[in-house]
Amino acid sequence: MNFEEIGTIDDLERVSAEVIWQHFERLTGFIFEKNDFSVSVNIVKTSRRQRRQYDVIARRNGRTFLVECKKWAGNRYRLSALKKAVGQHRERTAFYENLTEEPAVPVVVTLIEETVLVHEGVPLVPITRLDAFIRELDCQEGEFSFSGFEELPDDEGGLGEDQDEEDLASWME
Repeated sequence: MNFEEIGTIDDLERVSAEVIWQHFERLTGFIFEKNDFSVSVNIVKTSRRQRRQYDVIARRNGRTFLVECKKWAGNRYRLSALKKAVGQHRERTAFYENLTEEPAVPVVVTLIEETVLVHEGVPLVPITRLDAFIRELDCQEGEFSFSGFEELPDDEGGLGEDQDEEDLASWME
């Protein structure tokens, strides 16, 4: 698939919705590459018989981003699934940091066509907003702060465990 032909947001939306999940990972890596990152896709790290897989590892200027790509079918996303994905990705990030002894920033890239959201300090970035997200991070020095982004609702302030069947689309309406 030739991602170089993507010229507009509409092209990006169409391609990201049409590609299979493996190409969705490549597309995510491509966007990081276009922002001068060194990118590895679908990498497995092993330590003491434990393995973790990373969809995209993007490095530039001593910063490492570990990107989990979620291309779920359909247009509806359950909050519980997003929260679970964040928890798992945070664990993979800790595994990576312990193994490599280098800090890493976890990011989840999705097809969700909304704004960038944050859960437990991990940004959930729509693929259509990834380039702008990267450029915004370029303006930050030192530790990244995602405090300017809206938080997913938690059990006390939004959809609780008893409302787990609610989906993100209805919450954002």
